[in-house]
Amino acid sequence: MSYQTHTLKLEIAECTGCGQCLEVCPHAVFGREAQSKRVKLLHAERCMECGACMRNCAFGAVQVETGVGCAAALISGALNGTAPQCGCSGKKTGCC
Repeated sequence: MSYQTHTLKLEIAECTGCGQCLEVCPHAVFGREAQSKRVKLLHAERCMECGACMRNCAFGAVQVETGVGCAAALISGALNGTAPQCGCSGKKTGCC
């Protein structure tokens, strides 16, 4: 699932631990480090590339390449009347 390694990145050095990404992520992708209280990627596979975390991170710690995975496939499928196909399931057809 190489798309996952290229769509969502968390720059730990830039993270202040404010937790804004935790609040806005609709799929609980992020969690907290026990010791440092900084944010970590907990469930990257849940990311739909909506970009809410990136748009709400005032420190630029989160980068999301939107429009390349699940969210784009679902929207495209709905607009075109076709089944969504993002490839994230490891298959050439289907979505998530």
